[in-house]
Amino acid sequence: MWDGRSKRETAPDIPAIYNHSGMRSTSFLMDQSTMQNSAPEWMSDRNSVAGPPRDPTPPPHFSLNISTLHEILFVGVVVVAQLMALAGLGQAIAPMKIIAAGLGVDNPGEEAWFAASFSLTVGTFILISGRMGDILGHKRMLIFGYFFLGVWSGFAGFSAYVADHVFFDICRGFQGVGAALIVPNALALLGRAYPPGIKKNIVFSLFGAMAPWGFVIGALFASLFAELTWWPWLFWSYAFTCWGLSIFAVIAVPKSLAHDAQFAGRTDRPGMDWTGSILGVSGLILVNVAWNNAPLFGWDTPHVYFLLIIGLLCLIAFVWVEARAVSPLIPVSVLTKPVVYTMALVGIGWGSFGIWIHFCWRFLLEVRGQTPLLISAEFVPAMICGLLAAGVTGFMLTHTPVSFTIMVSMLAFFIGELVAAFQPAHQTYWAQMFISILIMRKFYTLPTP
Repeated sequence: MWDGRSKRETAPDIPAIYNHSGMRSTSFLMDQSTMQNSAPEWMSDRNSVAGPPRDPTPPPHFSLNISTLHEILFVGVVVVAQLMALAGLGQAIAPMKIIAAGLGVDNPGEEAWFAASFSLTVGTFILISGRMGDILGHKRMLIFGYFFLGVWSGFAGFSAYVADHVFFDICRGFQGVGAALIVPNALALLGRAYPPGIKKNIVFSLFGAMAPWGFVIGALFASLFAELTWWPWLFWSYAFTCWGLSIFAVIAVPKSLAHDAQFAGRTDRPGMDWTGSILGVSGLILVNVAWNNAPLFGWDTPHVYFLLIIGLLCLIAFVWVEARAVSPLIPVSVLTKPVVYTMALVGIGWGSFGIWIHFCWRFLLEVRGQTPLLISAEFVPAMICGLLAAGVTGFMLTHTPVSFTIMVSMLAFFIGELVAAFQPAHQTYWAQMFISILIMRKFYTLPTP
């Protein structure tokens, strides 16, 4: 017998992005009255804070109504979005020196922009890409995102003919926009496709496991093309893969998750907060540009601190606008202390991981004199650790508090980076670098799937 009261007391609240209904993926950030009006009756009963549900029967289950093979193909084309996003990062870090030589760059600060420009736009435009999927359709945005990512990957390869690192950085930035379009909309499709349960845990864990797989595969193939053929081919091959995935997504993503089904029976649709979007995106871009240019030009250079000041003012204005917007991107009312604290921890963790991967790669490349292909091979154990991390994540999030999971992840960040920081210049790979890779790659997905 299903006991709604005991279920409500033991199970943690699940954000609406993971609900299997056709609601918008950011509805858990919206007005709760809107949620209750648009949600099925059984969901309103389950979320009621007083009294047992009026209907004691178990909640209905959404069905994709597709074959097992079709479901496997659907999950594959969706979870690979995470792989392609991280591959886009690895494809510039691994052959960085080879690309720099081809573009005539010999300044480490300018080389860092090869990866930073991609990461900057991924982290910035992910702020609005989910809302665009809520308005235009998640399947449409996934298909367009793959196509857009492929177009600018192709342009990045042609930068070898332009021989201008600024043009290459711009192409990398637009690549990041494409990655920002596919990841949140892929998550939204999985969230709508599966009700809470073991299958949802599995597909979301697979999505998280694709992060280390994506970075290693991207670095490995980039190193192969850069060392054995010509480095632009790593971007052109990536572009062809993205276009293939875009076509495949048209076929593989079920009609029950397409645009018409997403908005079937809906009388209200989320609006776009254009003022907040412009302020938020502009602020994040300006702050990121300032921080990345500071090591290159120095903090005392006027344009560096000027961009930082303008960016911070834009972010302050963004918060002010969001507090008053009709359809806010990030409602200020939901930013409670636990939420802000958790977001800060996750941001610090991801930031420290990015620093670790960049400087470990440069250390192995320049201090130990290893080739990009050899370094890529040394990171292959991370792929196995990623699968283990996916299983550990699902288990821990089910059987332990989220706070404990985040604590374990933060501790792993600290230990993994400490092990890497104290390794001597001349030492076998198995002594400390291997251990650091195992720790960082196994636990960095814990708070972020």
